[in-house]
Amino acid sequence: MSIRHLIAGMSVVLVLSACQMPNRAPSAYDQAKADLTAPVADIQAHMKAGKYTSADLTQAALDQIKAKNADLHAVITVNPDALKRAKESDEARKAGKTLGPLMGIPVLIKDNIETADIMPTTAGSMALAANITHRDAPVVANLRAGGAIILGKANLSEWANIRSTRSVSGWSGVGGLTANAIDHARTACGSSSGSGAAVAAGLAPLAVGTETDGSVTCPSSMNGLVGLKPTVGLVSRTYVVPISHSQDTPGPMGHSVADVAAMLTVMAGSDPADKATAEADAHKTDYAAGLTDYSLKGVRIGVLRDISSDAKTNAVFETALKALTDQGAVLVDIKDSSVKGLGDAEMTVMMTELKADLNAYLASTPTAVKTRTLADVIAFNKANAAQEMSYFGQELFEQAEQTKGLDDSAYVSAAYLARNASAARIDGLLATNKVTVLIAPTYGPAWLSDLIYGDQYNGPSATQLPATSGYPHLTVPMGAVQALPVGLSFIGPKWSEALLLQTGYAFERARRINLD
Repeated sequence: MSIRHLIAGMSVVLVLSACQMPNRAPSAYDQAKADLTAPVADIQAHMKAGKYTSADLTQAALDQIKAKNADLHAVITVNPDALKRAKESDEARKAGKTLGPLMGIPVLIKDNIETADIMPTTAGSMALAANITHRDAPVVANLRAGGAIILGKANLSEWANIRSTRSVSGWSGVGGLTANAIDHARTACGSSSGSGAAVAAGLAPLAVGTETDGSVTCPSSMNGLVGLKPTVGLVSRTYVVPISHSQDTPGPMGHSVADVAAMLTVMAGSDPADKATAEADAHKTDYAAGLTDYSLKGVRIGVLRDISSDAKTNAVFETALKALTDQGAVLVDIKDSSVKGLGDAEMTVMMTELKADLNAYLASTPTAVKTRTLADVIAFNKANAAQEMSYFGQELFEQAEQTKGLDDSAYVSAAYLARNASAARIDGLLATNKVTVLIAPTYGPAWLSDLIYGDQYNGPSATQLPATSGYPHLTVPMGAVQALPVGLSFIGPKWSEALLLQTGYAFERARRINLD
């Protein structure tokens, strides 16, 4: 039996075994199913009122995965213990216990993040089919401590979209091609494609993605979700399949700013194994607190006019700007946010750190995983080219393998430029223009998926400055172009998540007022 058939069989068994129908009241189940796209606060209120249980909600999510995933390819596998954990949550609720703001809420985890459940962490690659570590990444442990039910693993762009310059976002050798939740012919964007499509399609209320540059914010924008790329160091990266320790971070994805704020409150925190998080405990807060009290009146916001898009997206952007000014915000146009040489520096950083960081991660995996280095993965892909490289190659992997390590002078110079110049640029734009946050269109609408030619997109992207600086970046739906969602980005200084969420919440509310 091939590795591909083995893991496919594993996924089918897990999905079917988890989807056995328990005895339940149909009305409770129907309400739970309808609430899979409801705000977390509403779900909690309904469970507290006894309208349905976490088991009802979790079963509804599992059933939706079973019904829709063949078309979406958004979920790689489900947690065989999900229903058991949901029932335990229900028992705790009956006993009067409060387990946290996400108590009883099913959450999907991107499949480059380890969980202690009996599910492999594959990063979408058959090379990691045996990577069942029985370890919870600290971000997953924090979610459990906050009451979340780990529902399963979401599909992703294989190896978080770092294998090839001609890759197809959302495709992995394990999970296939993730479809956009709104238009299945279009991209769900990468690399947290499955996380975005699954939540947008109502397979789970919430999901966790990871971002190096755009991998939370792009799928959120193109599937009509709220997504947050936190400050690098606010959320632990331990036991997350890496690309770049300078830029990688997990991030929350949901239907509303309040949902994402509740997730971040649980996910954030220091981790002794991840030195970048040393200051996290000092900076984390209750991100949901104070959202409703925040006003845009008099708030100065910088508009990055050089991140422009097509005429239709620009029209949606102008409507979003009017919603902000209607609430009293003062908009300041900024014509140039560029940093010379940033693109080349970022690529040098990612290529060099990919080899070093991935080799360190692979060395920590179970002995059943035979690919112990990046070189081993390259060889595996060549040996399994019909399954792993049927649509695109691995030229970025091969480029990374040739890098000379973290002491190489070219890397040291590039890392200094990428982090410091982009951070100074954001800080400078904020200070010079006397604004509190920066905004721009996140991306344009989703492009058509193309397995022959790869991703075809030349539109705007607001992701690079916050990605390379390690600063936070929030995207909130701002409208649609012919029914395809587009997002509005909010970018701020280091540790400014609370401010971005407050501003995004105020915009979300203003947009809702305008729609009404």
